[in-house]
Amino acid sequence: YWVIVFIALVWNLIGVFFYLQLAYMTSEELGLLPNAQQLLLENTPAWVTAAFALSVFGGTLGCILLLMRKKIATFIFIISLISIIARMSFYFIIKNAAEVYAPEDMLMSALVLLFAIFLVWYSKKMESNGILD
Repeated sequence: YWVIVFIALVWNLIGVFFYLQLAYMTSEELGLLPNAQQLLLENTPAWVTAAFALSVFGGTLGCILLLMRKKIATFIFIISLISIIARMSFYFIIKNAAEVYAPEDMLMSALVLLFAIFLVWYSKKMESNGILD
């Protein structure tokens, strides 16, 4: 239990790092990206950025709640998963970001989604096993 929760916490903290990197990106840093990525990021609505924040901070909070063995972690992970799906829907369905990003970026997006689904499942399993109060 503790090893999985620790790995999940580290994973989500890495997500927080990437969110903060994006949120505080300077014009100079943005200018270093390929033009297609610049356009995509410049035309991203605030709700997509908010969904990103909610997903990574929610995932981190969910992990902290797992460390505390609290049932509410499951609800927080569900909110985080919904936020991930909303953000990915914008990028990959509405904006067709697959044309902009490299295959490894697409793989990372798939891993993020799979990990979020795992955390919802795992927290529900721990809840049903009586691990979470």
